[in-house]
Amino acid sequence: MLESLKKKYASGRNTFQKYLPEEAVEYCFELWLTYSFRFKITKDRQSKLGDYRYDPTTKIHSVTVNHNLNKYQFLITYIHEVAHLAVHKKYGNRVSPHGNTWKNQFKELFLPVLNDKVFPDDILRVLARHMKNPKASTHADPNLSIALAAYDDNHSEITFLDAVPEGELFNFRNKKYKKLETRRTRVICLEVSSGKKYLINKVARVTTEQD
Repeated sequence: MLESLKKKYASGRNTFQKYLPEEAVEYCFELWLTYSFRFKITKDRQSKLGDYRYDPTTKIHSVTVNHNLNKYQFLITYIHEVAHLAVHKKYGNRVSPHGNTWKNQFKELFLPVLNDKVFPDDILRVLARHMKNPKASTHADPNLSIALAAYDDNHSEITFLDAVPEGELFNFRNKKYKKLETRRTRVICLEVSSGKKYLINKVARVTTEQD
């Protein structure tokens, strides 16, 4: 059955070949065929890297991933969303979106690609730790975010909020802030125009006067 589907949808493999590490293409293609979902590459979305949706009217499952992710971030995001789909098919909305059920499903689906044939060593070491207790987003894991960013096309131009000295000004999502105090994973920042304080992820990508 799977082999016949592979032949029928062989052209769909081209999408995976374009966006994924070569050694992960076949596996991700098989996930698409096995779970039977609509897969779409989308424009950049600042609020998320990908998502999973189910339409109860049409009974169609959909997974989307942002087009501008590097191939390693794309792979992690893709399997992250397929794990949501797999959990929904088993449990519907009866379990927490990023609870233990999803974490276990994500780890199970990710295991076949968690190796040095797919990931470079600097990402693999951090990723292996991350997968012991996966977060709701890679952005919630500063070490993984930084490791992945090194493979972005514009990596030399990236400035993380964590690297901005306290007291300095920076721009984030078209607003100017002053960095005040760093906590464990977030930073207290003052929005200059309003005088309001906000917590911003310390691996948020920002711009400074020097960038």
